[in-house]
Amino acid sequence: MATMIQAIRMALHVGESRLGVTDIFGEDVGAPLGGVFTGTQGLETTWNTPLDERGIVGTAIGLALAGRKPVAEIQFCDYAFNTIDLLKVAGNTYWSTGGDWNVPLVMMTPVGAGIRGSIYHSHSFDAQATRIPGWKIVMPSTPLDAYGLLLSAIQDPNPVMFLMPKALLRVKSKPGEDIPGAPDDDKRLAQMIDAPLGDRSAWKPEWPALEEMYIPIGKAKVAREGTGVTVLTYGRNVPMALAAAEELVAEGVDTEVVDLRSLHPYDWEAITASVRKTNRVLCVNEDTEITNFGEHLIRRISEELFYELHAPPKLLAGAHIPGIGLADNLEMASVPQMSTIKSAIAELAQHEP
Repeated sequence: MATMIQAIRMALHVGESRLGVTDIFGEDVGAPLGGVFTGTQGLETTWNTPLDERGIVGTAIGLALAGRKPVAEIQFCDYAFNTIDLLKVAGNTYWSTGGDWNVPLVMMTPVGAGIRGSIYHSHSFDAQATRIPGWKIVMPSTPLDAYGLLLSAIQDPNPVMFLMPKALLRVKSKPGEDIPGAPDDDKRLAQMIDAPLGDRSAWKPEWPALEEMYIPIGKAKVAREGTGVTVLTYGRNVPMALAAAEELVAEGVDTEVVDLRSLHPYDWEAITASVRKTNRVLCVNEDTEITNFGEHLIRRISEELFYELHAPPKLLAGAHIPGIGLADNLEMASVPQMSTIKSAIAELAQHEP
């Protein structure tokens, strides 16, 4: 059973060994650290950059235009906001050159709360990302999805943002969701690919015989079938929504949880099918509630599926505050929790048409 960060590392290994990835770089991405979350330990094409997010994005664009295949990391998404103009360049190049040039790069960055990161290490980037045309945007909620989505991102000719929910990076895969080719013994896998503490100068990973597995970008997954309320969510909120749904069974509420996985393009067909089945919809994410990606989904659902609804669509999102507090109670009050998701689902279920 792999953790999400191990799945990401294994996907990057497949990328550099078979899929043409030439450069994996960012702050502390190279030796000896291998990334602040250990996502790049033992890889062959990693190198460290200065503490300069604009330089990282600009370099990735240049490498991609020069025919290389880079994977760049912004150490925390909180520091990606000062790169917006460059991200727009990466996204509009194919359009502005009439299809003559594209920018095939992957930008990885950890997002969201859940690790007591306080004001500078807890932001979300999903709503901002969806405002930059030309990018594909994915966020996994399981190790297997992280592996398959990252391989698809590497293969895609477009620029792709791979948003990593940092609170899930150490969560292990469930039985039956093992990474293809990796051992199902988590201790054995750790011995093979996790760097030891202390001196790593002589250490080399023992990569398993990994198999390629691609999850199409733009394809959602129904994480739980249900008939009473639809929850549209992604990333860290998926396991919380599933836990809330299981608790609500005793109260007679049957919840369908749709894991979007891709924010652009998103799976409108899956959303439509679920809303038509349940007639009630809740959008859940951590980004601040004003100009939230969930608001876009609610707007489109209201316009195109209005007569399918038995209750007003509902949004549960992060509070519109400048940052996330360090104290537990402040952080938990700032973004959705399992208890608040449960309450929102129950409220929708009780609404009379």
